[in-house]
Amino acid sequence: MPSQISGAQSGASGAPSGAPSGAPSGAPSPLPDPAFAAALRFNEAGLIPAVAQDWLDGAVLMVAWMNREALECSLATGEVHYWSRSRQELWHKGASSGHFQKLRGLRYDCDADVLLLSVEQVGEVACHTGARSCFYDQGPSPSGGGPGAAPPPADACTELMRVIEARRDQPEPGSYTNKLLEGGDNRILKKIGEEGAEFVMACKDGDPSEIAGEAADLVFHLQVALAHHGVGWRHVQAVLAARRGAPRRE
Repeated sequence: MPSQISGAQSGASGAPSGAPSGAPSGAPSPLPDPAFAAALRFNEAGLIPAVAQDWLDGAVLMVAWMNREALECSLATGEVHYWSRSRQELWHKGASSGHFQKLRGLRYDCDADVLLLSVEQVGEVACHTGARSCFYDQGPSPSGGGPGAAPPPADACTELMRVIEARRDQPEPGSYTNKLLEGGDNRILKKIGEEGAEFVMACKDGDPSEIAGEAADLVFHLQVALAHHGVGWRHVQAVLAARRGAPRRE
């Protein structure tokens, strides 16, 4: 089981959040103690690989290297620093592009020789080509990446929302999603009411499979309503993240 270091959030740059405009980015978290680095296994060059993962949808954005100085700077500033092997110097991610990475959390693996960074990617661009993630190719030859590159795999709800938004922007004949969208609020909200009632009844019956199935139906129809109103799933995720650790309601 990987060890976890509580996330750092506040950064020195004051760069805008990677969350959508108007979405809360969450409360600042205390910076972890850099003394945990004593548990890590750096290689013979004093480096350790670091995987940067999106803090909301879990997408892998990039892989780079850190040395102790990069790790300490990341923890001290709340913004990710790497070590550039080609330039042989400390690399403050985003210093030239403006695409900073705010450190939200940090774990290391069971062998203590790989880091997993949970980051808030400013500008939604991690790759130097302009793509959201460095992991966009799956064909026989590399492409040029860029803003139009395929998005990285993410959690199931994010992937579902992508499909719904694609149907909205590029309708397909016979698509159930398009039939809902064409019907507007009247049809969509009616279905949400029906699915909500079916979910309630499944819970009353106590069958886990039925509950899960009805919950999935309800989430789908909620996402259709969100897409219809131009509200991204990421905005919802950001709201949920901001509520984590919030004061308890009476």
